[in-house]
Amino acid sequence: MADPQEKYQKLALEYAKLKAQIPVLKKAYLDEQGEVNQLKEILKERDQSVRKYEQEVDSLTFRNQQLSKRVIILQEELETSEANSKKKHKNKSEPSTPDGGSRNGGVNVFNEELQNKIEENALLHKQLQELSAQFDIHVRELQAQLKEAENSRGQHEEVLSSAQKRSKEMVDRLQEEKAMLEVKIQTMENELKEFRGRCDFAEQNLLLVEKSLQSRLSEATKIIEEKLPFIDTKLKEVNGLNVPTHDRRHQLRAKELITQGANLVGELTLGLSNFFTYSEQRSKIYPADGITEPLSPLNIKFCKYLHENMLYLKPVEQSLRGFVNNLKDDSLTVLETASELQPFSNSFKHMVAYMNKLLPYYIASLEEENAVSSCTTTLASKNRDLLQSLKRLNAVFNKINTYVFLLAIQSLQGQGHPQASHAKFFSGICKSLNDLHEAVKEVSKHYNSKVSLEHQLPTATKELKRTDECVVASLISLVTNTGKMAAFMSGNLEFFIQPAGYRTRGSSINSEVRAEGPRSHPAVNSFRQRAAHFLASVTKSPQETVPYCAAVQNRKTLYSSAESKESLAKQITVFQQKLTKLEQEKEHYLLELQLLKIKFENEQVKTKQLEKEIDLVRASSSGISSVTGASSLEDHIEKLTLPSDLSTRSDSVNSSSYLDTSMLGQVETTGSVVRNDIDTREQLIMSHYNSRINELTLQLQQADSKAVNFHAEVRALHKQLKIAEKAKEIGQEELRLVNQNLAHLKDELQTTTRSYEGQLSMMSEHLAGMNEKLAQQKDEIDELKQQQAQKGSSSKILKKSKK
Repeated sequence: MADPQEKYQKLALEYAKLKAQIPVLKKAYLDEQGEVNQLKEILKERDQSVRKYEQEVDSLTFRNQQLSKRVIILQEELETSEANSKKKHKNKSEPSTPDGGSRNGGVNVFNEELQNKIEENALLHKQLQELSAQFDIHVRELQAQLKEAENSRGQHEEVLSSAQKRSKEMVDRLQEEKAMLEVKIQTMENELKEFRGRCDFAEQNLLLVEKSLQSRLSEATKIIEEKLPFIDTKLKEVNGLNVPTHDRRHQLRAKELITQGANLVGELTLGLSNFFTYSEQRSKIYPADGITEPLSPLNIKFCKYLHENMLYLKPVEQSLRGFVNNLKDDSLTVLETASELQPFSNSFKHMVAYMNKLLPYYIASLEEENAVSSCTTTLASKNRDLLQSLKRLNAVFNKINTYVFLLAIQSLQGQGHPQASHAKFFSGICKSLNDLHEAVKEVSKHYNSKVSLEHQLPTATKELKRTDECVVASLISLVTNTGKMAAFMSGNLEFFIQPAGYRTRGSSINSEVRAEGPRSHPAVNSFRQRAAHFLASVTKSPQETVPYCAAVQNRKTLYSSAESKESLAKQITVFQQKLTKLEQEKEHYLLELQLLKIKFENEQVKTKQLEKEIDLVRASSSGISSVTGASSLEDHIEKLTLPSDLSTRSDSVNSSSYLDTSMLGQVETTGSVVRNDIDTREQLIMSHYNSRINELTLQLQQADSKAVNFHAEVRALHKQLKIAEKAKEIGQEELRLVNQNLAHLKDELQTTTRSYEGQLSMMSEHLAGMNEKLAQQKDEIDELKQQQAQKGSSSKILKKSKK
């Protein structure tokens, strides 16, 4: 009843932990919602700024329309003025007046103003295009930020939903386990009721057996009185030739102690497995975590060997459990007959060899930790102390292995030691177990001091601290387990040292008999040893052979596996070739990207040089062109806008030649034809450079798209790898839970079998005691008969003498 209650309490604690994690997840969800709201507010502000920019663009377009209307009006006035001037030229009779000169001057002023307005209109169009381009870029940036915010929000919502789903699944699973445990409790209560009924039934049977034994005792006494002529247990010389019987209590005690020792050895292997597993996790984290810094080949090999610990630790426990299961109550177990200790000795030897193989890697790992720049001198000294304690621990295990081997070979014929040496072997094991306890305590102490110094370093991560705590917990469990083993061996050393539980008929084992040695005859002892060796040779299992059908099937499977192996090897070679081609293409694209970057930098340098030349031309031509009669708003626009990058002209009223300043230099031209040629040439050069820039940008975009594609593929593969690792961890966890359930069921089965065996042993002890009482009563009856016979013979002799 205690185990289900403890499981129910553990489940309740886990449910409380999960329930406590729910508000944390809610808080994280609320925080993420707050961040999303902040991003929305930022997006609203950006929208407002975009609206402001749009209003400014609208105002500029409105102003541009006004200016265009004004230009149209001025053009109409110019046309009217030109028409009037033509009419006046037709009228030749009328002489020229000063009003005509003033009108010509007005026409020139209008032409200049019209030219200025056209240039201003072109500048405003250019500025409007730049503002619209900036506006589009800004809108794209805001849209990208909005998409990123929505993606992050979706990720957080997915994480929260997955966490809620996992917590819900955990709660459902705990509720199911709770229901299962309740059902199990009910079944156990029913079984308890059944056991109580069976106990009552057994008591009734015991009364019936006592009655039958009493009747049989009376019959046996009658038979002994009538038909037993001679008792050979009275004389030591004659009784020594009888076949000795073994002490059943001694056998039960030995079986109980061996079972306790097997449980302690199982706890030891479990503690060592935990220590090796957590040491493997720590080696993957520190001093190199494998992500930011690659693991060294030595550390990778060390982690591989640590991962194989169950291959060497599990057989130790299994072999000793097999030895315990083969023990029987009706046969005496001594070292000469314990042939099942050989597998345990071999598996223990492999375990010690595995620990000796790990020791150099421990040394190299600690030296690698000492070589880290963050390792202080005190930490290095602690590492050296830990290394010395580990060496001492391995030495103690080697010593225990020697004693286990000596005890195991006692059952081999021709290789055993005298029986007087067995006490020394058990004493040596007791001392070695005490040394083992001290060595494990020393390792735990040095590792605790080392961990306390490591956790004070700034480079210590949370994962490292958690793993160190797990290692310390495994060492603490090892300390307690080795202490139990040392106390168990020292407390039962007298029982292991004492000789085998043999006794002759008519005598019992006490301190005097133990001091004198066995009372049986030497010939009987030699026959007993020969019988033990014979039984040990008989119980050896023959070598297993494979049937012909199984061998043929294995051969077919071997051929099929070889063919599948060849196909897989071909697939691997094809994939490797594809991978090399992809890597070559990637390198080719990277080289092309670098070349495009270099070309782009060269184009940037050229554009900067051209901009410098344009600035120099503008500075030289700034004193030639000047505009008068503009409004305050037009002056403000002229200050904001750049001067025209196409050309600046200096026109004169009386001459047709002018100075043309462009991005290619200064040219003095006459007439409109030359000017048109220069404009077409400049347009061709600009179109050539624009097409070249477009080609370069297209190539750059293609390279960027390919790089983004490769990056997306790598990320997808990385996610698939993570998903596979998670699935592997989940499978390992499920396997561990299944193994735990299986071990728990085995323990329950063992407890029930032990309880049944205890009850049967009690019944057998009671029957043995009754048999002993019957034998004693029989001996007393024989003595009384002999005394009566002696008295009758003496009375007859007296009667004869009297006659």
